[in-house]
Amino acid sequence: MRNHRWFIPVLALWLGLSAAAAAQEHYAFGFSPRSGDAWVDARLGDLNVFARGDLDGFVDEVVVSFGAPRYLVREYVVDRRWAPADVYYACAIAHYTRRPCIEVIRIWETDHGHGWGVVAQRLGIKPGSPEFHALKGHVGKSHGRWQGGPPHGRGGPPAKAAGPERGHGGPPAHAGDKGKGKGKGRD
Repeated sequence: MRNHRWFIPVLALWLGLSAAAAAQEHYAFGFSPRSGDAWVDARLGDLNVFARGDLDGFVDEVVVSFGAPRYLVREYVVDRRWAPADVYYACAIAHYTRRPCIEVIRIWETDHGHGWGVVAQRLGIKPGSPEFHALKGHVGKSHGRWQGGPPHGRGGPPAKAAGPERGHGGPPAHAGDKGKGKGKGRD
């Protein structure tokens, strides 16, 4: 009998590629973020895996981090079968451009072929700008929360990041803004 040590690694590779192809077909648009930053693209890919494992934790993350309406996040991820990372990034861009999440979602829905990098630039987030670095940093913080084990969804979102469910993606209030009208109701 011949030695077939190569069989198991080849089979594992084939199964992995098949699963990746099936995941791409699962989403309404497939998943190809093209944010303009390879690190961000990789973290967004990880987010899709996280969301599959804990949808409630993912929804909590988007609602708490970006003030997106819970019903909107669930509608696009569950009913419309969008890649969770696309919903996350749409709401993140909305947050940093002070737009409602639905506005950025609608832009992505009609013009996703150019990638998130082009959409973000069109909305005013230029590569290397402070807004871009803030957006990238937020993706990194979120990634840290979902990477390290069970997400916060089971015990509630972290108290630090809060926001209303009005759908506006404005940045969170700063400590110095309290009592001056800017951050009321956002803590």
